[in-house]
Amino acid sequence: MSFGKKLTSGVFPALLCLVAMLMVACGSTPGTGGSGGNGGVTKAPQSQQIYVYPEAGVADIATFDPGLSTDLPSIAAIDMVFTGLVQLDDDLKIHAQEAQSWSEGSDGLTWTFHLRPNLKFSDGTPLTSADVAYSIDRALQPAEKSTVGPIYLALIKDSDKLVAGKIKTVIGDSVMTPDPNTVVLVTNKKASYFLDALTYSCSYTLEKSLVDKYGKNFTDHLTEGGGNGPWKVSAYNHGQEIDFVPNANYYGPKPQLSMVKFPFYKQADTTYRAYQVGQVDTAGVPSANLNEAKALPNGQFHQVPQLWINYYNMNYLVKPFDNIKIRQAFELAVNKDLIVHSVWKDTMIPTNHIVPKGQPGYYTGLKGPDGTQNTSGNPTMAKQLFQQGMQEEGWSSPSQVPAITLYYPSGSKDSDNEVAALQQMWQSTLGISIKAQPTDFNKLLDDITAATNNPHGIGMW
Repeated sequence: MSFGKKLTSGVFPALLCLVAMLMVACGSTPGTGGSGGNGGVTKAPQSQQIYVYPEAGVADIATFDPGLSTDLPSIAAIDMVFTGLVQLDDDLKIHAQEAQSWSEGSDGLTWTFHLRPNLKFSDGTPLTSADVAYSIDRALQPAEKSTVGPIYLALIKDSDKLVAGKIKTVIGDSVMTPDPNTVVLVTNKKASYFLDALTYSCSYTLEKSLVDKYGKNFTDHLTEGGGNGPWKVSAYNHGQEIDFVPNANYYGPKPQLSMVKFPFYKQADTTYRAYQVGQVDTAGVPSANLNEAKALPNGQFHQVPQLWINYYNMNYLVKPFDNIKIRQAFELAVNKDLIVHSVWKDTMIPTNHIVPKGQPGYYTGLKGPDGTQNTSGNPTMAKQLFQQGMQEEGWSSPSQVPAITLYYPSGSKDSDNEVAALQQMWQSTLGISIKAQPTDFNKLLDDITAATNNPHGIGMW
C-alpha cells in the first residue's frame, strides 16, 4: 500500500513553477497482495503470481507510444514493454540495456554503442542497429508530433533541422549504423549528460514492421510484438485494463511473476477501497484514511520518500501571468507549510524546488522570490508585488485583472482540498478569486501541450 497521488505531469517546457511540494510516498513489494505483508507468508504457486497495479486517476493511458510519452501512467506501461540503449539503475546511474558497451570519441561528440548479441523483439524478430536508428529518428520526425523527442534528443546533431522539417532524416547524418550490431550517434556539442538523456522513453526501440503495418494505431496491436522489454502485452482493453506476461525473448533475467495487470481507476481515491477488498496489490491512501491505513495489520502501510514533485504552472504568455511580479506574488501568497499540514497531514515536504532533494541537479542554495528559503509564504511582499504588477499593467484594482481558471486533474479529494486552500490564500492575500476546474487527466495533458508557446492556451494548471 502506498500513500499519495500519481504523478500528474511529465516533462514539458516549464513556464513558471510554483507551490512545489516534495511528495513523501511509499511503495510496496510486488505480489504481496492485499491480504497482508510478506511476513511468514508461503509463496503462492506460479499460476497465482499475479501483480495488480492500479493506474489511478486515469480512465486510460494517454499513449503507449514511447515517442509521445509525457506522463507517469503512460510511462509505467511503456517501460514494461520497451527498452533503449541505456537505462538508469536504482542509484540513478547509467547501466547497459540494449547496448552491452559504449565509448565516447576523442572529439567528445561521437558516441559508439555496441549492441548485445542476438537481441530480439517479443515476436522473435531480430533487433539490429537499424531498429535503434529508426526509432530515434521517428521520435524526431515532424509527423510524430512529439513534445519530448525535441527535448531529450536535442543533443543529436541536426535534430532541430529534422524537427523543423528542413531535412528528411538524421539517419546517415548523426545517427549511423556501420553494421547490424553498432550504433554511432553524433552530438552537436560536448555534453556529459548525453547518456542520461538517452534513458528517456522517446529513445526506446520499437519494431518498424508493426508501425508500418498499423501506423499510429500500432499501440493497439502490441500483442503481436513491437517491444523488446521484459514484458509483452497479452491484452489491452481501453478504459479497462492492460495485461502483461513475461517476454520469452527478453535478453535479461526473466520476470518471476506470471502476469502483471494495470486496471484503470478514473477516481484515484477508489483504489484504496479496491485494495481493502483485495482487488489490487497497492494503492494510494487518501489523507482521510491515513490513520486507518497505518493501523492495518502485518505492516501493509509503507511510507518512503520519492523523487516526486507536485507543482503549479503559470503560462507567462497569458495575462496576468505575463507580468513577473504578479507571478511572484502568486507564489509568495501561498503557505506551503500550512497546506502540507492541514491538507496532506504532514505526508509531504514543503519546498521551493522543482528538482527533488536526492535527485541530480538539486541545488541546496535555491531561494524563493523573497530571497529566502522560507516555505510559509510572504503575504506582505506578495501584496506589494501584486500592487506593482497591477500598476505596470494599468489596473487599479484586482477586479480589473483578467479572469483566471486553475485546471487540475480530477479524481482526488485531497487534490480538491489543496486547490481550495490555494483559492482561499490567493483571495485573502491578493483579493483575487480563482475558478477551479477539475479536468480529466488525459484531456489536461492535451491542453497543456496545446498551451506551450501559446498566448491563447490555458493560463494556469
